[in-house]
Amino acid sequence: MIKIRCALLMIALMAVGTFSYAQERELNVNPNSVYPILNHDVMFKKRVWRRMDLREKQNRPFFAFNNEITKIIIEAVQAGILHPYMNDSLRTRMSKEQFLENLKMPDLGGGLTEEEKALGFGEDDGWGDEEDGGGDDWGDEEATADTEATASADYFFPNEVSILEIMEDWIFDKRRSRQYFDIQAVTLIIPAATFASTTGLQKPIGTFKYIDLVALFRSMPEEAIWFNPQNSAEHKNLADAFTLRLFTARMTKIANPENQEIVDIYNRSPRDGIMASQQLEHKLMEMEHNLWDY
Repeated sequence: MIKIRCALLMIALMAVGTFSYAQERELNVNPNSVYPILNHDVMFKKRVWRRMDLREKQNRPFFAFNNEITKIIIEAVQAGILHPYMNDSLRTRMSKEQFLENLKMPDLGGGLTEEEKALGFGEDDGWGDEEDGGGDDWGDEEATADTEATASADYFFPNEVSILEIMEDWIFDKRRSRQYFDIQAVTLIIPAATFASTTGLQKPIGTFKYIDLVALFRSMPEEAIWFNPQNSAEHKNLADAFTLRLFTARMTKIANPENQEIVDIYNRSPRDGIMASQQLEHKLMEMEHNLWDY
């Protein structure tokens, strides 16, 4: 009897140990990764940042009229489906109100001054009041339309948010013996050319987990499309377009202790910074080739 109890105890302990080990293996992956690669299977990894200009010719299918990727993301935030983050660390969530505040156009001083308000400019002059006989419906409708137009003009349009900053991990999986571009985060940015009227600097709007974007794109097969200009029967889902690397995005930064951009590390002009970026891109490709020797 004692032997039977000892045997049952041993089996129970082995089962608990196996479950704990299996659970540890399941948790030993990057929670923001689309690819469930175990950490100890990662032979080599480099974190890189890329700048994707949606106005470039190769990227235009992501920015098709009325199907802009930025429009889909912004509308999902407004609907409460998608949650933005403060930065690409993906630790602190951003509220919907703050996200919409970042989308607001800057005040260029076109309103009335305090002196003009004191003199009565812009106040109701009585036109359209029912007591004065001016209560026509057309006047009310026109005022409502003007108010709605003014409200919509306070925000940047989705086609003005034309820059995506992509943070991804360049991974070589030794188990599968292949390379992965594992996108972690995507940041919406208003370019400096659009925002130059006030600061001359680009303006980040919000950052999103790429794994959340994939789920969003998959749930919208008819709207979230990569537009194929050559064959309308071969439009692709945006998630598939990213997986197939159908975009072009210049490398702007590789993880380094000082967190510096490539152009700052090499202390060069923007033109030389682009050339340095291409050289680093080729080095990564060569490294992938050499890893096959191991």
